[in-house]
Amino acid sequence: MTRSSAPLTSTRVAPLRIRMIGRDPAEERRSATPLELLFDLTFVIAFGRTAEELAVLLADGHVGPAVVGFAFATFAVPWAWINFTWFASAYDTDDWLFRLTTMVQMVGVLILALGVPPMFESLAAGEHVDNRVLVLGYVVMRVPMVLQWARAAVADPARRPSVAVFIATLLAAQVGWVTIALLDLPTTTTFALVVPLVLLELVGPVVAERVHGGTPWHPHHIAERYGLVVIIAVGEGLTGTTFALAAIIEESGWTVETALLGLAGVSLTFGLWWAYDVMPSGELLAGLRRRSFSWGYGHIVLFGSIIAIGGGLHAAAFFLRDQSSLSAVSTLLTVAIPVAVYVGTFYLLFAALSRAHDRFHVVLVGASAAVVLASVALAVVGAPLVWCLLALAATPWVTVVGHARAGRGVRVPGLGRRPAHPAA
Repeated sequence: MTRSSAPLTSTRVAPLRIRMIGRDPAEERRSATPLELLFDLTFVIAFGRTAEELAVLLADGHVGPAVVGFAFATFAVPWAWINFTWFASAYDTDDWLFRLTTMVQMVGVLILALGVPPMFESLAAGEHVDNRVLVLGYVVMRVPMVLQWARAAVADPARRPSVAVFIATLLAAQVGWVTIALLDLPTTTTFALVVPLVLLELVGPVVAERVHGGTPWHPHHIAERYGLVVIIAVGEGLTGTTFALAAIIEESGWTVETALLGLAGVSLTFGLWWAYDVMPSGELLAGLRRRSFSWGYGHIVLFGSIIAIGGGLHAAAFFLRDQSSLSAVSTLLTVAIPVAVYVGTFYLLFAALSRAHDRFHVVLVGASAAVVLASVALAVVGAPLVWCLLALAATPWVTVVGHARAGRGVRVPGLGRRPAHPAA
């Protein structure tokens, strides 16, 4: 075959512009796109900065500012991801305009990540909340986000009232955030003004979806996207484990303690992911769309707990290097408390979505709590921190092993009996 007659291979060329009329919420085999995965990578950085700053302030003994700053960052960072993800699930066209506006939003996320350390540092200083860079990141993200919603409003007149609420909410909230950043107010005043803005951010989508008909988001796509971010957040646990391992190796070399710590960190983070994988979110969201808000918003707490576990493991590294003002018990609590929050939030999300009151889940929650308390008790009686972390690592495995051994489903009102994990 001559060169001129050789068959041409097809290339994947994104169209310049496609009418943004909305995706089919029942589309088969809808999955995350490469662009969405690329977008998620920016949140690896944002989550990492948040966990690192949490660990530093905890190790320095600034527990109050650490918790407040972490709570603020835990809303700001996942909320930016949630804004993009639900819009993309409903209106992703994957054309040039969509890709380029997403690229600009990625720049905004990176700016947001750069704003996390100054915010934590200002809280530690106790004078004001330096959220200027955070707000700048949101401005960069939200200008293209508003343009995207405007495209949807033009191309999808049937859903224009719902889209208009999203646009109005984004603009009104952003004016509020910019105003707070420019005024440079005292800490208490800032957070007093933050509360109504957070409520506005949360209420706007509820009104848009429930009062005005909503958008055509895809339940299985949304479930997959949230699961992927859980994996990203769990990565912070592996990062924290690496820091802790480096601390022990630096102090004592490669020892049995090193192996036990590695086992504890990896098994804890792996167990967190496996436990989350038990929840059949896509199936439940498909049949119970109106319950999506408690599930979607509740993940802010779930994501935060996973990131905090990574920060706690990083704080443990400071302790093992004798660079922390925390005691062994307090250091363990920086990991144990987020683990407990994770377990509680996971089952609350399951219950909120399924409305099923399963005694089996109550038993698993109780058993998980017992494991957490046992690890803390070990620390109280003076057991080495590594052994306490190893005991704590068993917590998520209560859910994993419990569901595997029970092999049972959950009866969901309105759906009939559903498996605890859908068959592949």
